[in-house]
Amino acid sequence: MHRFSVILMSVAAMSLMAGTGSAEDNLEARAATSRTVTQDFMKTLKGELQEAIKEGGPVHAIAVCQDVAPRIADDFSAKKGWEVGRTSLKTRNPDNAPDDWERDVLKTFDRQLAKGQDPKTMEHYEVVQQDGTQVFRYMKAIPTAEVCLTCHGKQVGGAVAGRLEELYPQDEATGYEVGEIRGAFTITQPM
Repeated sequence: MHRFSVILMSVAAMSLMAGTGSAEDNLEARAATSRTVTQDFMKTLKGELQEAIKEGGPVHAIAVCQDVAPRIADDFSAKKGWEVGRTSLKTRNPDNAPDDWERDVLKTFDRQLAKGQDPKTMEHYEVVQQDGTQVFRYMKAIPTAEVCLTCHGKQVGGAVAGRLEELYPQDEATGYEVGEIRGAFTITQPM
């Protein structure tokens, strides 16, 4: 009987250890899937922006960020059963304002950038309490690229500035330079 108890305790201990590894594996699997979604989001959005600029110039591209980007986020959200979006410390669309958790992560990204970390490598994920339940949250930094400067740079002018003023009178999303963190993709997954 004693030998049977020792075996049971050993099996229980291994199960607990395996459970811990499984939880870590589960988090990494969630992060990996989130990376794929943000890469697909970025690729789709970039393609839409390039096509719009080609067809009608930078003013035409504003509609992509206004109309198409939210649709892309909604499509990924519906497909995955998650909340998928974009946010920034300097928003253009007030609907994209960060919540407290997102704001903290964005500030951490800015500190990492100041220490020389490449924004292309910046991501953060963890399990947090939200509205009384645990959720998995993920963010991936969006570096400012050259193509972004027409609408988000320090010298936004002409028809672009006029259209932005018309659509977004409270716009804060200008003054960026290449390599700065424009914002981040944000994902919330139910547990």
